[in-house]
Formats: sequence, structure tokens, C-alpha cells
Amino acid sequence: MRAYLGRRYRLSASHRLFCESMSDEDNQSVYGKCANPHGHGHNYTLEVMVGGEIDKVTGMVIDLGQLDGCVRREVLEPFDHQNLNAVEAFREIVPTTENLVSEIRRRMERALPRKLALTVRVEETSNNYFEYWEEPIP
Repeated sequence: MRAYLGRRYRLSASHRLFCESMSDEDNQSVYGKCANPHGHGHNYTLEVMVGGEIDKVTGMVIDLGQLDGCVRREVLEPFDHQNLNAVEAFREIVPTTENLVSEIRRRMERALPRKLALTVRVEETSNNYFEYWEEPIP
């Protein structure tokens, strides 16, 4: 039997949406106020959902402590209270929330058991959220 477990986390980070290969005018046109040279911050809500077979012994898809530890190491420690533009993962790419959710998913996928399905959702504001999901490769 397959089940899904979802868990929420909070992180705060700042970023500036700006592409160095574009002019200031083009950045302003594409990113609007998010291209502000001083950046801006968000209080993100991160949702991680894992799915898989229920273990016959433990009755769980994954131990909550294992999931919490993984999120703490792979996401919260490197990103919480950081300027995302200064984080290594975003030195070559614009730290949009689309790129943030993709990076979080990549880190979680690498750290969790391969047999689990994984969905990552990042809520940037009450109006904007971004999701990344795929079923695992058997």
C-alpha cells in the first residue's frame, strides 16, 4: 500500500532577481521591483511530501525524524536567513523561486532513499507558490 506524508517548514531569505547578461532596463522590465539593487526578502513556507510503500514493521513511509533531519541539513542550514544571491547554488543562476524549488528538490532527492516519490512546494507569498514533483525511477 502506498501512502504520502507531507510536512511544512519555514525559512526566511532574501534575493535580488537580476540577470547579469541583461541591461538594468531589461532587468527592470522583466523582474520589476524584484530587481531592486538592495534586494528583498520572503518568509517562505516549504512543503515536502514523500510517498512510498508503508513499511510492514514500522507502519511508516519514512521516519519523521529522518525527514526533519534531511530538510534541516539540505535546506534550512544552507538557505535560512541567507541572501540567496550569495549562496553557491545560485551564483550562476537567478535565484527565482522556480530555481529555489528546483534546487531544494535536487538536494532532497539526493539525500532521501531513492524509492520515495517526492514533491516540493515553496510558497513565496500568499499569492505565489511553486511546485516540483516527479515519481521515483524504480
